[in-house]
Amino acid sequence: QVQLVEFGGGLVQAGGSLRLSCAASGRSFSTYMMGWFRQAPGKEREFVGAITWNGGSTFYADSVKGRFTISRDNTKNTAYLQMNSLKPEDTAVYYCAAAMVYSGIYYPDDYNYWGPGTQVTVSS
Repeated sequence: QVQLVEFGGGLVQAGGSLRLSCAASGRSFSTYMMGWFRQAPGKEREFVGAITWNGGSTFYADSVKGRFTISRDNTKNTAYLQMNSLKPEDTAVYYCAAAMVYSGIYYPDDYNYWGPGTQVTVSS
């Protein structure tokens, strides 16, 4: 069992930066694929990015590639989402998720555990 909590959301102006953290409790954090998703009002939850268990590979949605960076520190049981050059269309609730089995990374059903989410609002 893994429990996840996101931190670091808030209000930022367009062009600004935020760093989200995802703190995990429980065992075996270092064995999980970690993903980030977001959901804007009236829209489906969408993939933002993911990172393999050892941080060796990262994957990003085209909409955030070059602006967002995912990392993890397995000694701290924490994953991170660094968001730069933020745009108003990045406004959403951001969720971190953990996958026990690497069956896929791009869909919510690929993940077993979820945090409650943190709001990110980008003003124009």
